[in-house]
Amino acid sequence: MKTQLLCIFFLLHSFLLCTAAPASASASEHQSPVTTGSIVFATYERSNYAWDIFTLPTSQSHPPNPSNELRITDGESVNFNGHFPSTLPSFILSLLQNRSLIQSPKDSAPALQLIYVTERNGMPNVYYDALYYGAPRSTRSRSALEIPVRVQAPLLGLEESKNRVSMKDRPSLSGENLIYVSTHEDPGEPRTSWAAVYSTHLGTGMTRRLTPYGVADFSPAVSPSGVWTAVASYGREGWSGEVEELSTDIYVFLTRDGTHRVKVAEHGGWPCWVDDSTLYFHRKSEDQWMSVYKATFPKDKPVSTNSVTIQRVTPPGLHAFTPATSPGNHNFIAVATRRPSSNFRHIELFDTVRNEFIELTRHVAPTSHHLNPFISPDSTRVGYHKCRGETNGGKTAKLLLENVKSPVPNLSLFRAGGSFPTFSPTGDRIAYSEFPGINVVNRDGSNLRKVFSWTAFANSWNPVRKGIVYTSAGPTFSSESTEVDIVAIDVDSVDQPNYKKLTIDGKNNAFPSPSPDGKRIVFRSGRSGHKNLYIMDAIEGEIGGLQRLTDGPWTDTMCNWSPDGDLIVFASDRHNPGSGSFELYLIHPNGTGLRKLISSKSSGRTNHPWFSPDGKLIVFTTDYGGISAEPISNPHQYQPYGEIYTIKPDGSDLQRLTHNSYEDGTPSWAPFYIDPVDVESPLRVQCAFEDCRFLSKMPSRGTMVEPSGLAQPQCGA
Repeated sequence: MKTQLLCIFFLLHSFLLCTAAPASASASEHQSPVTTGSIVFATYERSNYAWDIFTLPTSQSHPPNPSNELRITDGESVNFNGHFPSTLPSFILSLLQNRSLIQSPKDSAPALQLIYVTERNGMPNVYYDALYYGAPRSTRSRSALEIPVRVQAPLLGLEESKNRVSMKDRPSLSGENLIYVSTHEDPGEPRTSWAAVYSTHLGTGMTRRLTPYGVADFSPAVSPSGVWTAVASYGREGWSGEVEELSTDIYVFLTRDGTHRVKVAEHGGWPCWVDDSTLYFHRKSEDQWMSVYKATFPKDKPVSTNSVTIQRVTPPGLHAFTPATSPGNHNFIAVATRRPSSNFRHIELFDTVRNEFIELTRHVAPTSHHLNPFISPDSTRVGYHKCRGETNGGKTAKLLLENVKSPVPNLSLFRAGGSFPTFSPTGDRIAYSEFPGINVVNRDGSNLRKVFSWTAFANSWNPVRKGIVYTSAGPTFSSESTEVDIVAIDVDSVDQPNYKKLTIDGKNNAFPSPSPDGKRIVFRSGRSGHKNLYIMDAIEGEIGGLQRLTDGPWTDTMCNWSPDGDLIVFASDRHNPGSGSFELYLIHPNGTGLRKLISSKSSGRTNHPWFSPDGKLIVFTTDYGGISAEPISNPHQYQPYGEIYTIKPDGSDLQRLTHNSYEDGTPSWAPFYIDPVDVESPLRVQCAFEDCRFLSKMPSRGTMVEPSGLAQPQCGA
């Protein structure tokens, strides 16, 4: 059979207008008026995800191996959190506007279809893919070598045409409606999650909020009948700052309108249904293992936490979480696991009749993380996402600058391929931390060089002296007495060493920011026993003169000088020293005029402030938007709530810019507006991201739980 790959993109006219490049796309930069600009920031390990969605058969008659693992998504961008719909492809496609533009292949076997989250085009969205094969074959025995015909459509085009930049999560189809999480509505309270569940009709685009206002919901799952939706939620209590397992409860409500909402289980997350009276969820057990539990609803009395029967399903000895079920299947569930014998997250089946595990993905890719399983309606396939790497035809170029759609006109956003990214004063080069070392690269991705080999962080360029980069050489997140020094690196020097140490006491000197005339540097130092701010000479360092700017038994840090030289913005915990909570303050370089810029509410964080080139805005990272998804559904993030915001120096016009479930941080400004276009790096994606660190904490092991069935690798992996 002649094979072919046909990818039909159905993009609504309004969606195209929303995502189109600027008309002057040939120009790479603009001398911008004060209303425009570009921000670059880092997202912890995000540049190495390169996720695609894969699937394996569940039947033990087809042992898992690379030949029967199928990659469903197309290798574009990052694709995750899939759902196998039970609705026929013809019905789904008939709902979409301009459906005449989409033609299903003739004389093909039934499609393998998928709904999933993707971050292509700089913006999270929910996509539908249907893969058609040329000859009828069992879906269990599909070969990874077969090339399908692909029909593809974004499902939320109408919503995006309203310029709603928001995170999307856990989509599923219920009748003619897409049920999913979005973060497009501001609750109006700091440190409050924007995550809520919505229902969008695929034909009309009409969207209804199902989550009550004042409440955040996560991880929705629709029951097999479509009548009920289950979520993990704090209810009215709200998020209290957890970054590992959330202290959410399980609620259910009517899918049609969100009414008849009731709590059915305390302490739980990631619900999924077997039938309308049985659902599974995960929680940390008293023995400290993440485990899967089953909730059975009563048939003869009202449903409540008192009437629902809760039963532990997975045993101690390993972490089991993010469960997946299929309609009417009481024989097995799928789970992600972390075993004491492995450093990687894998997908396994758990036989609920025999109470035993059956390993799947370890036999295919033993040293890759596999996340968030989901099962096909007929129970024959399990899906999950993982890094596609160099295999399977994936596009694995690492991006130096990834365009992230901005909710603000004339402001472009870029996720950098390294930490603490900063543009040179002329905008032609970028310096960033690689841990260890500092790299400098041209803005077009060429001429990548390592200019400093030590561990270093918090980089800034001298605005006057060409090629001089300041950084903090030493370990991060360390005490006042830790040896960290400010160094000036001449990135164009051919002589070695190419740096000069500017501080001499080694007492945690960090976060250098030069004055606009390039003559002085403000930085933080722990030399007094507390981290406070100081100013020194930019050429000679502290031996050329040292001024103490702040003084107190607290931490002042992450300072940045305004472009007119009149103000310094910094983060401080002076309102509650040692609490880990930081707020932003402004001060004049002579030590006068101290004032708070923004409060962080109780225990909140606002960090890494940076003035815009015209001084009219300050960008920073914060937990003002709360948390957007269950942290366990992602790889490790130190702070899985950081989003990028801007604010004016007078404290007005607070604006959220990014929406995701990652940790966005260390933002800075480019010297001018840059068109929102991806820039590739010469580096390749390494798939080297870290799993949640709390899953590496194994409780007392006791009896090890070993899988049965496919106990030995079937492919020599």
